[in-house]
Amino acid sequence: MAEVSVNATNETSATPAAKSRLLFVDNIRWSMIVLVLSMHAADTYSPFGNWYYVDRQETGFGTALFFGIYQSFLQAFFMAALFFVAGYFAAGAFDRKGFSRFARDRLVRLGLPTLLHMLVIGPLTQYFLSWTWGNGGFGHQWLIHLKDGEWLSETGPMWFCAVLLLVSLLYGLIRRTGWCEPQLALHGTGIILFVAAMAATTFAVRIATHADASVLNVHPGDLPQYILMFAAGSLGYRGNWMLGVAERSCTHWGLLALSLSVPLFAALVLFGGGLHGDTALYAGGFNFVSAGKCLWEALVCVGMGLVMLAVYRRYFDTQGPVAKWLSDNAFGVYLIHPPILIGLALLLHALPLFALTKALLLTMLAAIGSLAVSALILRKSPLRAII
Repeated sequence: MAEVSVNATNETSATPAAKSRLLFVDNIRWSMIVLVLSMHAADTYSPFGNWYYVDRQETGFGTALFFGIYQSFLQAFFMAALFFVAGYFAAGAFDRKGFSRFARDRLVRLGLPTLLHMLVIGPLTQYFLSWTWGNGGFGHQWLIHLKDGEWLSETGPMWFCAVLLLVSLLYGLIRRTGWCEPQLALHGTGIILFVAAMAATTFAVRIATHADASVLNVHPGDLPQYILMFAAGSLGYRGNWMLGVAERSCTHWGLLALSLSVPLFAALVLFGGGLHGDTALYAGGFNFVSAGKCLWEALVCVGMGLVMLAVYRRYFDTQGPVAKWLSDNAFGVYLIHPPILIGLALLLHALPLFALTKALLLTMLAAIGSLAVSALILRKSPLRAII
């Protein structure tokens, strides 16, 4: 059963309705991690986004628009889906383990891989591949990295595990007081109120924070979505939403949210400055464009979550050898993909291909390479215990 992180879905836990492994959740998990690779491949060639290494060429309006839509769409839901899964199975894990074991397990499963990236994988990637460190040799720069505390802000893609660790520990402390989630049914009114709460809190935080602000390598304006999705997951566990919510309800409300998001996105592009390359209003502040973007993100987040639940539960609740292998190696891919993806991007630099073609090719090659390293090296090493 899925545990509380991208790597923690390997532990079996009982839901209120069933004790069998939820294979469709495993399939959602590795699917989202493949999308992570595609996002970082897009960051490499797109005029938008941040990444260790970029290889940006001049792109036409159509290509820039495609990248903008794709990256914005992914950003609105794919990591939030993992936070929901995390919260869902955190509730059961705490029920079984109590605070001490729960906290220790999260520190090992989330904290150790994050430290591995901050102290080893990230520095090696920055010095030898992305060339974003200074001079004086790797050893010299690595010691500076430790002494000046830079490593504390260098979570890279492992921001997810760092944030999830803090949220999980906070959840554990709340549960330690004796509080427990009520058994709530998922219904339309609750979905509407949840979308509104997500949009409002995200908008409020983005008013109060600068566009360039960062906490653990994530913008504070994204945290309300992640925290709310984790909380929804824990409530969903108690209410057995994964298995108990009717497929028709998931599809109805999910498609309704997504259908509302389409004209809203078009309006944001037309009237928010996107057509002229001015994206400042999207980043936050007290304005209608930022408010609309926050609402759009909430609609996509909840809509995609409900649609995925219906589709994966109906069509992808099985695992053959390939899907199981993908699931077993999902977290290894998440941990090791940055240097592999960047190394492959360097090799592809000289190819005279369009940016979109390169992004697609890089996604496929990085997925293959990361899976191979995870399966053949990481999972045969002592690191197997934490991935």
